[in-house]
Amino acid sequence: MSDRPSGAAPSRLVAVLGPTNTGKTHLAVERMLGHASGMIGLPLRLLAREIYDRIVKLRGARSVALITGEEKIVPARAVYFVCTVEAMPLSREVEFLAVDEIQLCADPERGHVFTHRLLHARGKYETMLLGASTMAPLVRRMLPDAEIVSRERFSNLTYAGSKKLTRLPRRSAIVAFSADQVYAIAELIRRQRGGAAVVMGSLSPRTRNAQVALYQSGEVDFLVATDAIGMGLNMDVDHVAFAGLRKFDGRRNRWLTPQEIGQIAGRAGRFRTDGTFGVTGDCEEMDEDLVEAVENHQFEAVTGAEWRNARLDFDSLPDLLRSLARTPDRSGLRLAQEALDEITLRKLAGDPDVVARVRDRAALFKLWDVCQTPDFRKVSAEEHVQIGRAHV
Repeated sequence: MSDRPSGAAPSRLVAVLGPTNTGKTHLAVERMLGHASGMIGLPLRLLAREIYDRIVKLRGARSVALITGEEKIVPARAVYFVCTVEAMPLSREVEFLAVDEIQLCADPERGHVFTHRLLHARGKYETMLLGASTMAPLVRRMLPDAEIVSRERFSNLTYAGSKKLTRLPRRSAIVAFSADQVYAIAELIRRQRGGAAVVMGSLSPRTRNAQVALYQSGEVDFLVATDAIGMGLNMDVDHVAFAGLRKFDGRRNRWLTPQEIGQIAGRAGRFRTDGTFGVTGDCEEMDEDLVEAVENHQFEAVTGAEWRNARLDFDSLPDLLRSLARTPDRSGLRLAQEALDEITLRKLAGDPDVVARVRDRAALFKLWDVCQTPDFRKVSAEEHVQIGRAHV
């Protein structure tokens, strides 16, 4: 039986879709603070910290929790929860719930988590899904009752071509795709231009936050970062320069998709201030069709979402493995490739000592929790298995 007050409106489900710099995340925070309780799931630990700090200023530290897997600040009376999407405590009921960058449901590595939130994470009175315009057809297909709100970008984004690193305009973000390249570019800029901040996901929370503050304060005018900045960081960036258009995605070295380039380039320009993007260093010029797509925010629609069964069977280890391999039973969903947690589980399932220790449901729950430990250090899969073996 529902505990919603008699006569109250039904829970609202809305998808707010549009390109970068349309104020989607700002809107979600405003809506959340209009409710007595709320939760927002964000794609990056750094972005979660930024939103957490913003809400703390408005509501006070005792009212706000931060849960990212890497950082956990949960006051006893917290009513607003700012989380990475993977770390959202969905067993907690809140009046408002939002999930940011929902188009990541198509991501081969993390997509199944975003798909689960798309289909199942709900606020008691209001749920807001934020993402790219390319998600509209899939949202209509998966969630026919959802209201779709389209938003236009506040400022223009234009291509500025190729510029040498030493000629980049101030308030530029240079995007590279390896730690070595990030550090090499930062060192060159420091020698030639006087200073640069470095932002990468592998840095500690304290170091990342300090580097962002260094740039935002104006103490340095250049930011060198991995493509993580594409996921919604609110930086005062006028120009985004790509040091390359290929990245290693954990399995292979591949070209960035037009959507990925658009997401990263779109960090240039804030609110009504126009932004530019281009290439630098040895990076080849972008072709005309790609430039046109990025400038006009016109990309191919997301046609399918990665999916993994969330109703796992903990009766036995074989049952757990079988339930993870279950295929989706509705169109628009595709079975996700094995993630690190599943790979770790399958390897541990081949260890007789581990099998002997997981004879009951409680032990299986613990085993699965251990397998899901985030790999912040980016160690090899075998090292991750060894960590899991030590904690079962």
